[in-house]
Amino acid sequence: MIAGPSPLRVLHLNSLLTGGGTDDQCIKLVQGLGKLGVDARLAGPDGREFSKTIRDLGLPFHPTPPEGLAKLRFILAAARIIRREQIQIVHAHHGRDLWPTILAARLSGIRPKIVLTRHLAKSPSSWPSRRFLLGQVDALIACSHFVAHVLKEGHYEPDSPIAERRSRPPLIGDHSKIHVIYGGIDTERFRPMDASTLRAEWGLKPGDYAFGMVGGYALPFGKGQREFLQAAARIHTQVPQARFLIIGRGNMADLLRADIQQLGLNGKAWLTPYCNDMPAAMNALDCLVHSQIGTEAMPGVVCEAQACGRPVIASDLDGIPEAMAIGGLGKLVRAGSVDELAEAMAQQLGHPIPLPTHCQEMHRRVESLFSLATSARCHADFYRGLLAPAG
Repeated sequence: MIAGPSPLRVLHLNSLLTGGGTDDQCIKLVQGLGKLGVDARLAGPDGREFSKTIRDLGLPFHPTPPEGLAKLRFILAAARIIRREQIQIVHAHHGRDLWPTILAARLSGIRPKIVLTRHLAKSPSSWPSRRFLLGQVDALIACSHFVAHVLKEGHYEPDSPIAERRSRPPLIGDHSKIHVIYGGIDTERFRPMDASTLRAEWGLKPGDYAFGMVGGYALPFGKGQREFLQAAARIHTQVPQARFLIIGRGNMADLLRADIQQLGLNGKAWLTPYCNDMPAAMNALDCLVHSQIGTEAMPGVVCEAQACGRPVIASDLDGIPEAMAIGGLGKLVRAGSVDELAEAMAQQLGHPIPLPTHCQEMHRRVESLFSLATSARCHADFYRGLLAPAG
């Protein structure tokens, strides 16, 4: 009897696991790779918000000790795991894990391939990382073509009112190591469905047209929620059926409630309770608004809305146009322009609600390019390509 080939062995290092988009993408990738027969594991601290999620999903998990001085205990623990499990690919996702992953791979003594993913629309902040990082890794994955552009060429907007947008310098080194692989969303959950129960829970009445923003709202400017409310104030008297919902959580809640009061939007705009059922939340909206004014690598929330057959009005910055092109229903507006945002929202009210057949077609388009299964297959093929003999 001839034994089949042994499965590809991949370790994902993640020293946070506290929640957020990067942790979510990391866990979903490990899960998707496992479904493809890849021996994919995750190493990180126990007792965190997402370490419980990992255990609940039954994913292979190696708890790591407290980081220690210069993260040395984390690095040494990771090196032992790499060596013991004979890992072929070690993959990191957070900026804080870039150099610890490189050091752990080197200290393991077995020379695994080192892969990093950049989930942010900017290069690492330190000059040494921008100068030397590419020389120490086998591949760097950008989560969008815009991120790849930043990593290779940089991006500069010196007059931007947002400090983080003014100067985003590139990496120095072999840019052929930079590749684009999209992340994924759960298109089995994010699909068109009835959400009338949630609409009623949110206080929406029959005939109301619900615009909504989905995402955290952290100081100083969130994801453009204040601009969303300013645009709502421009149009709410002309379109009395419009409602404006802010779905998420963050430390701007009191500020946003004050804006609603001062802008005369009481009864028209409100912050919803935190929602754990995001597919239902997307379907409860008539139109997603993503008026981001900061940086944006690749907005999964836009793809999630389009997978549910919902039109999107979004800022025309960074990776957002890439995400908008996947579903193709909605409008891009100039980032930070309250006038353009208000006009687009008013125009959207005049458009017919997408037919069920159109919603299903949008779902199929998103599924073909941005599903978890598609992302996992692309990563698995990429790993195997890295391990293939040269020539």
